[in-house]
This record gives sequence, C-alpha cells and structure tokens, in this order.
Amino acid sequence: MFSLNRTETFSQDIKKSCFRATAAAVADEAEVRAFLTAQSEPSANHNCWAWRIGQAFRFSDDGEPSGTAGRPILQAIDGQELDRVAVVVTRWFGGILLGSGGLVRAYGGAAAACLSQAEKTAIVPSVAVRIACVFSDLARVKARLLALPDVTAEGETFTETGAELSFRLPAEQAERILRTVADMTSGRARVSI
Repeated sequence: MFSLNRTETFSQDIKKSCFRATAAAVADEAEVRAFLTAQSEPSANHNCWAWRIGQAFRFSDDGEPSGTAGRPILQAIDGQELDRVAVVVTRWFGGILLGSGGLVRAYGGAAAACLSQAEKTAIVPSVAVRIACVFSDLARVKARLLALPDVTAEGETFTETGAELSFRLPAEQAERILRTVADMTSGRARVSI
C-alpha cells in the first residue's frame, strides 16, 4: 500500500465541462472532513469525492446520477493501491450531457490521472517500542537504530542511569532489530512494546 507525499491536482475539459481533481494524504476522518470542506468549490455544479483509510471508506456523487462519480473515484484510489487518501473531483458543467458511462469515465479518469502523477510513499506497518538503556549504551543504540531504513525516533527521556528511547520499527523486522539491541548491550537494555 502507498500514500501521497503532498497534495496533487489535475484538471481536464471533457465536452465543455471542466473537471478538477485534488488528492491528498489524510490520517483520520477529521482530516478528511477538513480536506473536503477546503476543496469543495461552491461555484461548481458538483463536488464529488471518495476516501479510504484502512478498511474505512466513503464516497459521494453530490447530485450526479448514483454510482457515476464517487464510486469511480474510490476505484481509482483502490486501483493504485493507495491508503490514507482522499480525492475530490469538482465539475463545472459545460452544457453537454455526458451520460452515465461518460460520467464514470470522466470522474474516474480525472481521479486516476491525478493520483498517477502524484509522488507516493510506501506505507510500512510499524510497531512502537520503548528501549531503556544505560548511558554507556545510549549513543551506540541510537546510532544503530537510526541507521536502519523505516526506523523513526519518537522521543527520548533521560533517567538517573540512562535514557528511555521511543522508536517506531518496521513490524516485519521488529523482532530481529530488538535482538540486535539486546546483543549489542549484552542484555542490559530493557524493551517494552
């Protein structure tokens, strides 16, 4: 699965109607609502949208015939294996009716084109861990973990004897990484997940 690095837009004219797609990464439903509010254009005839966050998803045809806008936008998101993404496709009607098939192609096509040109990042499932270590091991543990791909430091709290470090580790490699920490500290580091 992938998510977007930044907000992306794409516009196209189809039979005198203008379609503008805007896509962005979203973390939760509150961000989705804020994005939809910000991207909905009051002067447009339709602001159709779809979003997916994990197993949760929603879509809206915003007055277009049922199934001709929101669902094709969601299919564009799913077709490119995206998660934590919202897309709004705004339509300014140009006077020529597109028919159901034309609307599906226009909305789905605008969303797909917008998403395909967007810069993406792989979503790596991760686990949060806390590692307590003494001062003599601190620099070595931090340096080793931060040199690994997809490992991020989330915090550091100093204690009387050392520090407690918070990291996000890739879920598939977490066990191996924690074994390495135990080996390099001769078992002095205490790990909690």
